[in-house]
Amino acid sequence: MTPTIMRQLWSVVETAQAKILLQLDDASLVQWLVKQTQTQVLLNPNETDYLCHYIESRLTLIRDLAHERQCS
Repeated sequence: MTPTIMRQLWSVVETAQAKILLQLDDASLVQWLVKQTQTQVLLNPNETDYLCHYIESRLTLIRDLAHERQCS
């Protein structure tokens, strides 16, 4: 995954409403984040697959960040 894609994903996470990140189930959250990232960066199928796996491995972190934002 390129640095540009990674930056865009984390930008999406940071700007998304915490409520969305916390309400969606795992599969829906992965798909939502991929879709949001794809609106900013053109992804080929391999990049999309890698991004899905990357997000899946970071779901706990993403939800922790959203929870922190919601509580503050």
